[in-house]
Amino acid sequence: MPESAPSRRIPRPLAALAGVASVVLGAGIGEAVAALVAPASSPFAAIGGGLIDAAPAWAKDAAIALFGTGDKVALLAGIAVVLLAVAAVAGLLEVARPPWGRVIFAAVGVAGAIVAATRPDAGLLAWIPSVIAAAVSASALWFLTGRLRPAETPGASDEDTSPGPSPAPDRRTFLAYSGGAVTIGILAAFVGAIRTSGTVAVDAIRSALRLPTPAVTAPPIPAGAELDLPGLARVITPNDAFYRIDTALVVPEIDPADWSLRIHGMVAREITLTWDELLALPLRESVTTLACVSNPVGGDLIGNARWLGYPIRELLARAEPSADADMVLSWSIDGFSASTPIEALTDERESILAVGMNGEPLPVEHGFPVRMVVPGLYGYVSATKWVTELEVTRFDRKQAYWSTRGWSERGPIKLQSRIDVPRREQGLRAGDTVIAGMAWQQHVGIAGVQVQIDDGPWQDAALAAAISDDTWVQWSFPWTADPGDHLIRCRAVSVTGDVQTADRAAVAPDGATGYHERFVQVFT
Repeated sequence: MPESAPSRRIPRPLAALAGVASVVLGAGIGEAVAALVAPASSPFAAIGGGLIDAAPAWAKDAAIALFGTGDKVALLAGIAVVLLAVAAVAGLLEVARPPWGRVIFAAVGVAGAIVAATRPDAGLLAWIPSVIAAAVSASALWFLTGRLRPAETPGASDEDTSPGPSPAPDRRTFLAYSGGAVTIGILAAFVGAIRTSGTVAVDAIRSALRLPTPAVTAPPIPAGAELDLPGLARVITPNDAFYRIDTALVVPEIDPADWSLRIHGMVAREITLTWDELLALPLRESVTTLACVSNPVGGDLIGNARWLGYPIRELLARAEPSADADMVLSWSIDGFSASTPIEALTDERESILAVGMNGEPLPVEHGFPVRMVVPGLYGYVSATKWVTELEVTRFDRKQAYWSTRGWSERGPIKLQSRIDVPRREQGLRAGDTVIAGMAWQQHVGIAGVQVQIDDGPWQDAALAAAISDDTWVQWSFPWTADPGDHLIRCRAVSVTGDVQTADRAAVAPDGATGYHERFVQVFT
């Protein structure tokens, strides 16, 4: 009897379960192996990182629009769902047309190994976790599907065609093995995660770190800068509430003792700066608002913090850039790059290599040990986290990570404002209330905000005290709300006299525009 014939008696759900149990075991073992030999190249990290790098701009926009700062969790969940679906198909194929189920696992493993080995931060052993995951998955699939095939009757031969029911597979034994495979896989992944965090111990290093006293402290937050209204964003964003958008599926964990910055390219002299050398420099405090280019009109992918760092212009002056250079390409340890106009790093603005955020070392997910902070530019062209290189070059010679994906090369922040309160869900009652929000155009500054209610005239709101032109500012407008449905709009006016445009534009390729609108229902 042909090998595939008995498979017709195997229930499809059990065949699919064999595939799923096998891939859970293999993936878990792969994660554990990665923790030992290549923490940044676990099977999930390799596949996810490859998908992030290959994703077109519209896919990135869609992910951020749907999931916000949870886009990476959503990606990992999506990868898991797809992988389980592929595993189920592999299980069905393995019992129907062996060895095609194992071939699928091998192909996925080879693809993962290639992606892992070609990532910018790949080590010599980056390919190993994916290969081992594939090998374990294929072996487990062969074993489990073997438990599903009925045992041959003693004395039976291929020519035996006697009628009668075929022996059924031992489901209890199969389910026990499958359950064991899933359990071992989950435990291995958990142990791998524990091992990874315990090996590098960056959190412990960061917690023990004491930053030097700044040579220049930031001016105190002006009285009246914080309106202290419920629902209104705080002027200084707490570290744990600061938005995070980057391309790192696995957050790089860098021991400061191993960190260095190389300044090279079109310079008279190449410079390498170590962590100790950076901390020995006269560090400065500054308050700067950062914004993501993917922030939609009225969105929350923006935050303001007190940073501690050293002016990049001073380091570039030591390197003596060529007069022909017009761009600095900054590189992260994970391969991300940003194209910053050189004038933004050499003029009077507080463009810094930051080591501190709101009075403590940078959080790991926000770039520890060192990141860039540049007022006036969207983060994708300036705010490189885990920065290790500054390459002085030209826009017509080099392209950055997002420039190759259709985004603008320079990315100046656009004039924007938003309404924080009232919120649609707060159950607003008729009578006196307050409309309030935030406005920003970093390195330009805000001169005023205007509010429009139900297509009425534009009316001036009151601005809170501004920290500086490099930060956002709160605004408020008193409103006597009548019962019914109302449409509220806001627009900002810059220090240079520009008025926020009403023209609606998507975030790509250089930032969203348009008025923020909010519908509210007022009850009697």
